[in-house]
Amino acid sequence: MDLTGKKILSFVSDDFEDLELWYPVLRLREAGAQVHLAGEAANTVYKGKYGVPATSDVSFDEVNPNAYDALLVPGGWSPDKLRRYHSVLEITRHFHTHKKPIGQICHAGWVLISAGILEGVNVTSTPGIKDDMTNAGAIWHDEAVVVDGHIISSRRPPDLPDYLRELIKVIQPQ
Repeated sequence: MDLTGKKILSFVSDDFEDLELWYPVLRLREAGAQVHLAGEAANTVYKGKYGVPATSDVSFDEVNPNAYDALLVPGGWSPDKLRRYHSVLEITRHFHTHKKPIGQICHAGWVLISAGILEGVNVTSTPGIKDDMTNAGAIWHDEAVVVDGHIISSRRPPDLPDYLRELIKVIQPQ
């Protein structure tokens, strides 16, 4: 599972689910990928739901999505904030339009909903936003991980090993 040479972007804002940000970031870095965190402002410390900090590398407005191979959207309460930024939605739409991998877990589906990219897509999420997902046109499944083309989704922290295994398969060069 070698991701050497791959560049991955992860969104970050306050109240992210600590494990849903850090487990993927660390696992992808272990596999050789460069992972950059994008927040409202560059070089800013954001705190997770349980107080774990994460410092952004770039601001949303500085991101060139062409420079990245995949996008991660962590869960927690962060996605409700993230989806309010036009640049976050534009970045998400860019990855979707170019069929680049998009990983989303738990409440992260809110960002994809607001980006308008879930019509007819098989997904999972925390059951708490199942109605939001289906109302956006997604086909919701209660499974640890669902892969539908370039969109890889998962429910919650206990599903992280399954989520990362499938995410890496989609990102890894063929």
